[in-house]
Amino acid sequence: MEHIADQLRFTPRAIETPGHQQTIDYIKSAMAKTAAEVVKTQNFAFKSDDGRVLRLTNVIARFQPQNPRRVIVATHYDSIIHAYRDANNPKAPMPGANNSASGVAVLLETARVLSLLPKAEVGIDMIFFDGEEGPRALGAGDPMWRALGSPHFAANLKEYYPDRKPEKAVVFDMVCDKDLALMPEPMSLRSAPAEVKKFWSIGQSIAPQAFLTKPTAYPISDDHTALAQVGIPSFLVIDFDYEPHFNTTQDTLDKCSADSLQAVGRTLLKYLLTP
Repeated sequence: MEHIADQLRFTPRAIETPGHQQTIDYIKSAMAKTAAEVVKTQNFAFKSDDGRVLRLTNVIARFQPQNPRRVIVATHYDSIIHAYRDANNPKAPMPGANNSASGVAVLLETARVLSLLPKAEVGIDMIFFDGEEGPRALGAGDPMWRALGSPHFAANLKEYYPDRKPEKAVVFDMVCDKDLALMPEPMSLRSAPAEVKKFWSIGQSIAPQAFLTKPTAYPISDDHTALAQVGIPSFLVIDFDYEPHFNTTQDTLDKCSADSLQAVGRTLLKYLLTP
């Protein structure tokens, strides 16, 4: 919860805002205090449809980088710039406590706890993707929406995995809702059915009320999409039902639950440490 509160101080955290760089610095500083042996950035440019050149940064933290067996644990840190779905103030900054800050919080706390435990059997790469909200930072309010950071990473996979691809990837987004209801996502079930089954089985043993077996009614495109498209079994952990707060000025810390974060974090830890 403190990690979420810290990120909200940088709002808005969209591309090319001061809060965007502050968030990068915050993530790097937090990861430097963990057992991650390498913390680096992947910087790149994207030319938007209006001719602007956007500067983006993926942050990559690697645990046991010498281990040939790799697992990706990812989220996005950029936020939507305006609360476009807010009935009263659609031009106001969108805080993004759940929609962006919650995933970062789960990864940062997981990194801290992993540093206190015996090493996992696999090397773990924590990736904080930029540009998931798209070039206009309008999320679902942008008809031209497409993720930016994860496709760039996927297109340059050999930069980090020259010999073999990661065994799997799990992506987190919107995971602090007080009424957390995590459902398997259809594209995830196609890409990584065994991993979805394993993760949800662990989750149900820890927080049965939060992990539901019925899949979402429709596919959800997120950062796992680009990873799956290059042959990495990838799945998404998200509670996409966040009404009436979704992408409004009400996506604030008081809408988040420490119990939800704990359920997701403990499930992730057990998933990573269970062969």
